[in-house]
Amino acid sequence: MTEAQRARAKIQEWRLDPVKFVRECLHAEPDAWQLEVLELMGVPGRKRIAMKACAGPGKTAVLAWAGWHRLACFASPNEHPKGAAISITGDNLRDNLWSELARWQNGSPFLLDAFQWNAQRITARDHPETWFLAAKNWAKTADPESIGRTLSGQHSRYPFYLIDESGDIPPNMTKSAEQGLTSCDDGLIITAGNTTSQTGLLYDVTTRARELWKVVSITADPDSPVRTPRVDIEWARQQIALYGRENPWVMAYILGLFPPGSINALLSSDDVEKAMNLHPRPETYTWAQKRIGVDVARFGDDRTVLFPRQGIAAFTPKVMRHPRDSAVSVNIASSVMAKKMEWADTTAFGEEEILSFIDDTVGWAHGAVDVMRAAGHDVYAIQFNGPANDPRYFNLRAQMWMQTADWVKAGGCLPEIPELIQELCSPTYFFHNGKFQIESKDQIKKRLGRSPDLADALALTFAIPDRPGNMTRLPGMGRREQPKAYDPYALI
Repeated sequence: MTEAQRARAKIQEWRLDPVKFVRECLHAEPDAWQLEVLELMGVPGRKRIAMKACAGPGKTAVLAWAGWHRLACFASPNEHPKGAAISITGDNLRDNLWSELARWQNGSPFLLDAFQWNAQRITARDHPETWFLAAKNWAKTADPESIGRTLSGQHSRYPFYLIDESGDIPPNMTKSAEQGLTSCDDGLIITAGNTTSQTGLLYDVTTRARELWKVVSITADPDSPVRTPRVDIEWARQQIALYGRENPWVMAYILGLFPPGSINALLSSDDVEKAMNLHPRPETYTWAQKRIGVDVARFGDDRTVLFPRQGIAAFTPKVMRHPRDSAVSVNIASSVMAKKMEWADTTAFGEEEILSFIDDTVGWAHGAVDVMRAAGHDVYAIQFNGPANDPRYFNLRAQMWMQTADWVKAGGCLPEIPELIQELCSPTYFFHNGKFQIESKDQIKKRLGRSPDLADALALTFAIPDRPGNMTRLPGMGRREQPKAYDPYALI
């Protein structure tokens, strides 16, 4: 092989293995969480990566590594990488990410030979007009629409975007970057920030847009086995002892968690992520009733969701979409009965019953309920807008959602579904005449761009209190009777 052929082979090797690029070209040894990000960068088709971080773990270094990896390794004949870099202010970009890019170039003879750095632009020496990374900024007086256009103009087969300090950057910043991904072979948006705000881009991509992003969480929590080693552990302990773990500054800058903000959210993304990382032993939940929450599709773009739960464990839901003119009621009823048969364990308590709770608000599920009852199955037809059993709540929907949130925070275990993070974190609450109320489903749907069917189905499993598996029927109920205005406190 000629020297040029060897160089091309090495660059191709680096392109497929960002970890090797960092070690061999930049002469750095990544921390464990940095390795996770670099490995994600090497996944074909991985276009969106977010680092949700405490302060000081080395996230800006990873953004700089990503920038150099793209510049050095992504090109083809007559097609060159074009990148854009931003931060919360021009001064922050200059003093942090842009100087970090210069630092890593200065330690690499290859990058010094191949690229030219200046205060506004990094360019390939051979193709400065078409092969570059540009520093971007917006005017202090810019409106949201103008800010959203900051990253526009990256027409390339290999566009990439580095977004630093995204905790406080407006969420619409990614609009023009997303447009750049629509017509490219291999693009990347990679962002990093501290968990300082519930109104910034970082919160947006870790909640509302979570299904599109791969999120890596970085913490300096002294009690975490995966904490970053770059934050002094004794200092972190001192700050927690001084201010407390619930202090917003401690949450954002040490624990890497979003603190409570102006949004009255029932759950944070951190609450839901924690629930998705729990894996309970069977003996911790098999004592409880098995139940299935069924949220029924109301319009053509909605889904019918069957969500199984037993005690502290919620399991992977079944999602159904109904073709036009199909036998929807029969399909739903058949799916619920099939799930009950599949899940039944007759050795547990003799003839085990599995409770079904179907959203029958304004009669959407009447047909499915009738089919199931005709087949001899108990069904609870739940009215979301019906009266709550607890006088503190405005309606049954508010009560079920609050009990769902309490269950998550108390150690409930969720299946790992990115969409579920958005749906559980999206609803906000308020008080109406002293009663706790959740914002309307239409408002949530407008913000999410879809109906929160998964979360509603899970909430339905909390229509009545959990009970042991051998106490499935409520007192005084026959096999096909429907509980009416059930008062859980009447049994105390």
